[in-house]
Amino acid sequence: MSSSKHRYRITVTPIEANGLPSSGRCTIEFEQRSPQNWMHQLEYAQSQRRLSCNDVTSMVVATGLLENLAASARDNDNLLSLLQPELDGLLAKLAQLHPAD
Repeated sequence: MSSSKHRYRITVTPIEANGLPSSGRCTIEFEQRSPQNWMHQLEYAQSQRRLSCNDVTSMVVATGLLENLAASARDNDNLLSLLQPELDGLLAKLAQLHPAD
């Protein structure tokens, strides 16, 4: 794992059935840092053609977010520490679906 951090801006915009942004709804946006290169992981997973593009993207982003939550949960003072065993188990299962390149 590289010691450099990659930064990602994650934006969630509600959309209507026609694909246009929902009126009256706000966009959720936040920044996430990760030692992993999500773009490289995404490209590798898509080249395997085992899942749809949406599923691959969801899996890569969700795994990155869960890895960061699991890292926070390792601190016993963190409220998320109660979830540590479940987070580790879920990450292990996701790793089986998305083997590292």
